[in-house]
Amino acid sequence: MPVAAGGSSEVDNLWLACDLCNSHKGARTHATDPLTGQTVLLFNPRQQNWYEHFAWGADGTHVLGLTTVGRATVVALRLNNPFLVEARRWWVQAGWHPPTD
Repeated sequence: MPVAAGGSSEVDNLWLACDLCNSHKGARTHATDPLTGQTVLLFNPRQQNWYEHFAWGADGTHVLGLTTVGRATVVALRLNNPFLVEARRWWVQAGWHPPTD
């Protein structure tokens, strides 16, 4: 539960996110899958496995949603906004991205 929606600021309720992604999330807990139109919970990194819901595009710069949760989260948090895609392009060139774990 986001602090902005009344959740606690206890460590077990917080998650590290960049300012850009966090600013798009705000108090949201749900979003709409653009493929099915279904409203689903956003991805929860404490309870769900990233690789079950997401994958990296062929060039490593885009996050692909594999499930309703993944697709809704990609859109809601704007995970493929031009700034992040360009940053990932540089990270790929430096050999830092995509992660292998």
